Amino acid sequence: MTAASDTAAPPRHLLRWGVAGAALLMVAGGGLFTVASMRASAGASADDAITVTLRDGACEPNAISVPAGRSTFRVVNRSDRVVEWEILDGVMVVEERENIAPGLSQTLSARLREGRYAITCGLLSNPRGVLTVTPAADGAGPAKPELTAFIGPLAEYQVFLAMQGAKMESAAQDLDRAVQSGSLEEARARYAAARLPYLRAEAVAARFADLRDALDPSAAYLAGREADPAFVGFHRIEYGLFHDASVEGLAPVSAKLALDAAALKNRLRAARLAPDEMAQGAVRSLRAMADTRLADRASSYNGDDLAEVEAELSGIRKVATLLRPVAEASAPAALPDVESRMARLDADLASLKRAAGYPSFETVDAARRAQLAGEVRALADALDTLNAKLGLSEGGA
Repeated sequence: MTAASDTAAPPRHLLRWGVAGAALLMVAGGGLFTVASMRASAGASADDAITVTLRDGACEPNAISVPAGRSTFRVVNRSDRVVEWEILDGVMVVEERENIAPGLSQTLSARLREGRYAITCGLLSNPRGVLTVTPAADGAGPAKPELTAFIGPLAEYQVFLAMQGAKMESAAQDLDRAVQSGSLEEARARYAAARLPYLRAEAVAARFADLRDALDPSAAYLAGREADPAFVGFHRIEYGLFHDASVEGLAPVSAKLALDAAALKNRLRAARLAPDEMAQGAVRSLRAMADTRLADRASSYNGDDLAEVEAELSGIRKVATLLRPVAEASAPAALPDVESRMARLDADLASLKRAAGYPSFETVDAARRAQLAGEVRALADALDTLNAKLGLSEGGA
């Protein structure tokens, strides 16, 4: 299925129900939206960054306290593995940086509300630290569009997420049946149909940390890599089907994947997003795509990275399209940059596609990968600027 068909407007009866439901929820929860969209009047600069050092098995410091609003963290990797660092609110990912190489650092800025958060400390098996966010002295934020301007976009996006969740669940069941039957070729043919809907919804789906770690854990962030017991979900099945060329040992993995896909479908259907969560989720996904999938590192086991990038971009395009009417009224000057960068990225990605589909990612040279990664980062910056103009971010997240 093409990106265009996956991001097409949903049936009218679904949209009417979605709009009605979202309207009731958001009018009743107008105060919650105000809190969700607030931010400190002045963001922290890189010079004010809090340094967090990741060592083997721990963070230093392991307990951090910051005031509510924008905080900047410099994450330094002193371990011998490529790692990630996340801020978690329960099972929800608030902000993250991935693919932090040994000896290097990355900077992360997050707008945090008062409360207690967990922080990951490198590998997924490592103990977590604590981030405490205290009340801010000044929580005033800039002017932004009226709440009602976002009701339609949010409702349609939630319908889109529900549709992708339903597609993923159905395709995961088909994949499981193929694995259980012992047919390698059928399982290989069914894999992408289950995987791609997850990626189209990943801007939200990846925020459910428990289900993300069940459905989409990367071997790079596990102590035992592919041999680690926590290496499950899509990549474990992909590894078996395309690296080992076998369905042996995959039956319990595919059965669990089908159950987890159903659970994610239900989470996506029940999700009640604030406008800033929809907007900044797209920015986070773009930055992660540039820093991991398009970075100069090993490709996926089936080499189908470019098709997966296309799927992720279709989900991000959906967000940009839904925000367009609001932006036309409130921030028209920021729109051309987003749209031109999206068009350029689409064209460059399409130039790699052949009649039989995308080539294996391993055949794309490092310079072309770097070019695509740069274009993705530029799109993230442009979308973040648009979000800031709409009062949904401070820019530079």
